[in-house]
Amino acid sequence: MKKNTILLMALATLLLASCVQKTYQKTVVYILRTDQVKDIQTVGIRGGEKPLNWDTDTPLTPIKPDSSYQVAVTYLTGYKFTEAKFVINGKFELAELANRRILFSEGDTTVYEAVFDLGN
Repeated sequence: MKKNTILLMALATLLLASCVQKTYQKTVVYILRTDQVKDIQTVGIRGGEKPLNWDTDTPLTPIKPDSSYQVAVTYLTGYKFTEAKFVINGKFELAELANRRILFSEGDTTVYEAVFDLGN
């Protein structure tokens, strides 16, 4: 009986270990155009997967102030995509609409270009 229990525990451990999803390091370079927005004070991005979160902006750096901004975000993930929304002056784009879905490229780095959506 003891031998069967040990064998069953070893088999369960092996099965559980094989169910662990492999993770990858994926970097997304977000480039945001903001031509349609006036009086920009802050530009950020939020998302549901670390290092982003839905409570705090991750700031974007100006490439050309009041026109385009960027940030590189590196995820450790087992998924093939992530979701995010841009924020300007504390206001979400697409406020009542679905999040942006960013599909990771096959390589390590994805460049994602977007225009801030005022939702009009």
